[in-house]
Amino acid sequence: MDFDFTSDQVMLRNTVREYLTDKCTSQFVRSMFDDQAGYSKAMWKEMADNGWLGLTFPEDNGGLGLGQVELSMILEEMGRAVLPSPYFASVVLAGAAIADAGDKAQKDKYLGGIGSGELIATMGWLEDATSWGPGAINLKAESGGGGFVLNGLKRFVPFAHVADVAIVAARTSSKPDGITLFAVDMKSQGVATTPVTNMDLTSKAAEVSFSNVRVPEENVIGDVDGGWPVLKRLLDKAAVSAAAEMLGASRKSMEMSVDYAKVRETFGQPIGTFQAIKHMAADMLVEVESSHGAVYYASWAQAAGAPDASLAASVAKAYVGDASRKVCGDSIQLHGGIGFTWEFDLHLYFKRAKYYEPMFGDADYHREQALRTLEAETK
Repeated sequence: MDFDFTSDQVMLRNTVREYLTDKCTSQFVRSMFDDQAGYSKAMWKEMADNGWLGLTFPEDNGGLGLGQVELSMILEEMGRAVLPSPYFASVVLAGAAIADAGDKAQKDKYLGGIGSGELIATMGWLEDATSWGPGAINLKAESGGGGFVLNGLKRFVPFAHVADVAIVAARTSSKPDGITLFAVDMKSQGVATTPVTNMDLTSKAAEVSFSNVRVPEENVIGDVDGGWPVLKRLLDKAAVSAAAEMLGASRKSMEMSVDYAKVRETFGQPIGTFQAIKHMAADMLVEVESSHGAVYYASWAQAAGAPDASLAASVAKAYVGDASRKVCGDSIQLHGGIGFTWEFDLHLYFKRAKYYEPMFGDADYHREQALRTLEAETK
């Protein structure tokens, strides 16, 4: 069994790392803190020209037709660089939902635009309850007038302030899983966005309110009342993708710590020669490499349609969530006082990992999902 990446995958990873090392410097990342859009339109176009935005979309829709393994490789590099961009919102969430459940007309309408960078999409999922189950979705969609009317509020909608279209999960029946997905034009009358500030200042988000927003019937993604299975599959993909970004942030933090331990001297010798620092660095390596294994096994399982793909996604999100908190936190501790300063870059990686820790289910949620799956298999 060969666990190595293929030469094409290695070339893709190296290309992405080289590009981001050159373009996404810490100075650029910091410049996006207070930028209204929160991303570079020039970089977005270059990412589209490189094929990153259509990486997993069907070739018939202008994509490259690649899978979750390649997507995770790109996302790991984006986490490593703390890239500020609507990539996760537009490609990993909204684009994936359309590619999964959209009809031909919807794929033709949206995927080409997302892949070319001309269209930015996002996804409205969370509301007031901190739950990822169907019971937490209460935004109402009532049929009438040849379509539906939406009323309610979505929270933490990533990059909603620059999105052209949002895939919105709404309740269309009183059944527990009576959820429907809609493609909503963000310029529709009744749609309003209010920016919110995250711990990670590079991950822009907004509250989006819907007041009597009319959506034509052809904008239903998938089947009416059939949105929950799509969301469940998307939750697994998003969990693995978020874990990949956290892995990138953790790996970069570890590398910075090891480099620092080699040059920072006290009592006349590098701190890396002390046993306590060696043990801390060794623990970081174990956590990072174990996270690597969890992320890429889950990515392979999804791409291959393996029976344990959902279980692997929960294992990856739970493990990497805990591991990234420890690695990024220990990195700050290892650096001593400088690790806490605003001017030093470590907090960028810590906050990127922290942003994704609760998103798409925290470690406790996914441990419970894994337990439920294993219990079901033993019955």
